[in-house]
Amino acid sequence: MPGIRTPAVAGFFYPADAEEVGVQVRRFISDARAGHTPPPKALIAPHAGYIYSGPIAGSAYAQLEQVADQISRVVILAPAHRIAFRGLALSSADYFRTPLGDIEVDQAALQDIVELPQVHLLDQAFDNEHSIEVHLPFLQETLTSFRILPLLVSDAKAEEVDEVLEHLWGGEETLILVSSDLSHYLDYESARSMDAEASRAIEALRPEGLNRNHACGRTPVSGLLLAARRHQLTAATLDQRNSGDTAGPRNQVVGYGAYAFY
Repeated sequence: MPGIRTPAVAGFFYPADAEEVGVQVRRFISDARAGHTPPPKALIAPHAGYIYSGPIAGSAYAQLEQVADQISRVVILAPAHRIAFRGLALSSADYFRTPLGDIEVDQAALQDIVELPQVHLLDQAFDNEHSIEVHLPFLQETLTSFRILPLLVSDAKAEEVDEVLEHLWGGEETLILVSSDLSHYLDYESARSMDAEASRAIEALRPEGLNRNHACGRTPVSGLLLAARRHQLTAATLDQRNSGDTAGPRNQVVGYGAYAFY
């Protein structure tokens, strides 16, 4: 029997009803239509509840509509929120399930990195974790047929993430997706200022310009910036807002950014 990781936050971070989540995700993407841009090699998108970060995430996924048939695997790097561990964790699951159906895990491709010392099989790291799950309905509504390589990042160096990315980089068939929110629980104007700093560092491919206050996914973001620099990619900010702009008060906000790498 295949191992299936069932949804942990459906009904909380996003709708549990398949029709409802599909309508919501399509609306986020439609509201942020990209026009004619180069196909992205990598994206950074936020992972909060859809009412807060869904419109910003839509800006990232709108970039994929013209290459939906081209991308057949998605490498997902996301910060671990539930437990701390050394390095990067992978799951033994064969499929990740959402209300929209099951997504196959490319376990064969993951075998390319299991011998790296920073990579560990750690299923419990994925228990009740939202940072990968919330992206999956966006991918299901955008891409035609794909498999995922889901990885959680905890106590790791940017260089270790970069090494993993180099093993999985692939060609036009492979999309790199980094899951990260930006600043947390600042007032509205302070968050806007700090998030602008993060965007400038990302656009300049300068991981040294990011600290832990800039992004909860600072480590996977930094690893992507190292890889993007080596592969001579260009980064662009697609959207930068916070929960005070979407669905929350402005005395304590969480920042969100969407970025594409071409």
